Amino acid sequence: MPIRTLIVLPDESSKPFLDAINAAKKSLHVKMFVFSDPNLLNVVVAAHQRGVKVRVMLNAARRDGEDDNEKVRTALEQAGVEVKDSNPGFGMTHEKSMVIDEKTAFVKSLNWVTQNLVETRDYAISTTHPHSVSEVMNCFEADWNRQEFMPGLSAHLIWCPANGRERIARFIDEVKHTLFIQNERFQDTVIIERLVRARERGVKIHLMTRPPHSLKKEKIIEGVGGLRIMDDVGIKIHKLKHLKLHGKMLLADGLRAIVGSINLAPGSFDDRRELAIEVHDDDIVDRLQVVAHHDWENSHALDLTDEGLFLDLEENGSGGSEKLVLRMDDKHGKMQKK
Repeated sequence: MPIRTLIVLPDESSKPFLDAINAAKKSLHVKMFVFSDPNLLNVVVAAHQRGVKVRVMLNAARRDGEDDNEKVRTALEQAGVEVKDSNPGFGMTHEKSMVIDEKTAFVKSLNWVTQNLVETRDYAISTTHPHSVSEVMNCFEADWNRQEFMPGLSAHLIWCPANGRERIARFIDEVKHTLFIQNERFQDTVIIERLVRARERGVKIHLMTRPPHSLKKEKIIEGVGGLRIMDDVGIKIHKLKHLKLHGKMLLADGLRAIVGSINLAPGSFDDRRELAIEVHDDDIVDRLQVVAHHDWENSHALDLTDEGLFLDLEENGSGGSEKLVLRMDDKHGKMQKK
């Protein structure tokens, strides 16, 4: 019987992934945005050495020349593992997935970097449902061979660029009572509009994100603007206290959830290869409820006032407050000049 399971980071660290790779008998397919964790590298190489057919697809060097995967790419090549850069048809491949023996697929929010395994709130779903496994494999083959991947209207998984914005917008539209969201970015106007409308029809929304200073300067206006619009209509917006938030998760009415790599930003929907999965499994949703309530209790509200934004952006060394046309009192005006 097909099953799905939830993996919560950092609670479970890398063990579920190490165990799955160590159990691979025939094949291992990995598609990863950033791969640098030495333990995962070692088990991937060991799988190849014991005869498992291993193929690894890594996000290529970025437009600015930065290459997060250079060392691991070299190590894999030297070990004889088939490794290839991701499809250049996308601005970025942000998908994080793995398929074991073409029978079990993992859909993840986390990169294979040590920080995401031990310091950040992240999630993964493993599934043995044949239709989901086939979709992940079909996309891997298409991207590996630089071919078009068309999941179609009947796709079980959530893909970008394809059905991502539509599926997440519909998920929000169908919420009746409560919606809990964890995501690093809230920049897509369609999704912000759906969240505002959900709040206006009475949905209680608890939103967790990273502070404004974590945004790139060119994204501050849309990122902060989206948060303030939602704050103005009564959506509660918090930041984790003791963990960094990297996971992307939506939980609706305590009945269904979405987990994956998709940030709620135009670039993710339109220009990046992304993957997420919607689940209704009682055990997964129940555990996500527990994690969500725990994280909310261990968080605090973001201060999205002019003064709060100025302090966050300027005191954390990133700057960018001038882009927001903030109104500050004389004290903070003098601070800005200094």
